[in-house]
Amino acid sequence: MPATLPPPIASDLHADDRIRAVAAELALEGYAGPGATSEKSDPQFAAVRQAGSELWLDTGDREAIAPLWTREVTAFTTNNTLVNQVAQRGAFDSLIPDAARRLQSVRSLSRHDLVLELGFLVNARVALSLVAEFGDQVSVELHPAMADDIEASIVFARRYYALCPERFIIKVPLQPAGFVTVRRLHAEGIPVNYTLGFSARQNYLAALFSRPRYVNVFLGRLNSVVEENGLGSPENVGEKATLASQEGVREARNVDPSIPSLQIAASVRSGRQIADLAGVDVLTVPPKAAQEFRDKSMGGDVRKQTAADLSVKLADTPLRGEVESLWTIDEAFRKFASELAAQETGDWSGARFAAAVREGGVRLFHDWTPEEFATLQVDGKIPKLSKWPDVPLDDLMTQSALQAFAVDQQALDDRLEGLIP
Repeated sequence: MPATLPPPIASDLHADDRIRAVAAELALEGYAGPGATSEKSDPQFAAVRQAGSELWLDTGDREAIAPLWTREVTAFTTNNTLVNQVAQRGAFDSLIPDAARRLQSVRSLSRHDLVLELGFLVNARVALSLVAEFGDQVSVELHPAMADDIEASIVFARRYYALCPERFIIKVPLQPAGFVTVRRLHAEGIPVNYTLGFSARQNYLAALFSRPRYVNVFLGRLNSVVEENGLGSPENVGEKATLASQEGVREARNVDPSIPSLQIAASVRSGRQIADLAGVDVLTVPPKAAQEFRDKSMGGDVRKQTAADLSVKLADTPLRGEVESLWTIDEAFRKFASELAAQETGDWSGARFAAAVREGGVRLFHDWTPEEFATLQVDGKIPKLSKWPDVPLDDLMTQSALQAFAVDQQALDDRLEGLIP
């Protein structure tokens, strides 16, 4: 991968009423509104709901959803990888050439900005098709190129939300610019799924400072990073971080009832994890794990647990403390988060937010370079920790996930660009 930053995004251009109107017309073509939600029930899924968890399916594949769709399922999540899979099957090949011509007819767009518009269109089409067929909420994800661009993120978040305000939740990646972006979107009443979180402290700060509707721990990847880097047994690592984050977010809500944030247990890998994490506000589950949970009748195994209930067997390595930080929120961090949340931050950039965190003596964000991003893209979702001895593990996992999405997004962008006449 080239060690370069993406071209700047012309936010004013994408906020242009003419572009917005054409893109919205293309996205909504054939959409008649939300379908009816399911009236069927499943006793296994009902046990999860009774424990206090919403159940979301982590897929945009309608054929995979259909056999699992019951009234206990309340939402679906899409992302760059899932939308790319749909696009690579040719689902949008007939749409893109005409859409590109119509967008260019109202205002001249660079190749880069046109691809961003087409990416918005196909993401919207996938999400709207789910709303139309199943009637449930859908999380839609911003282009990874916007991760450090607050103004572009806000422009496109507003546009997604305007398409389907009754069902769309906007996914923003958890990093310094995202904290400011989500804070501003919350002030506008736009619901955000603040995605790619990996630790209790990330989400505690997010809840206090940004007030997203949802925060995440991608627990399956935490288990994998411990196992693949020889740090001990992977069992319960992600689960413990998720339950600790749930407790931290609940504490934030108790301190300030106006905080809307709910915890998502994401990257669930098995039916067993569904049973073990029932009681977390939301479980986002791929169809395979949901089917396993149901087929093996695991509803009877559902039990509410706390982080303290779970033991983790870690090797005695220099990185042991990094892993344990995933589920630790100490009093100093609580005080810091509260003080930062109270600051006036209307004109802050992501860099200013990261600087404020460092000035507070908190080791939470690494100062990433384009060359380091390129290395993460080559290594994939699970980083080789020996390469990153000085990087906080939660931030490393967030950036590894974001760069993996960027690779899939590039494949999608390349296909879209190849269809432009």
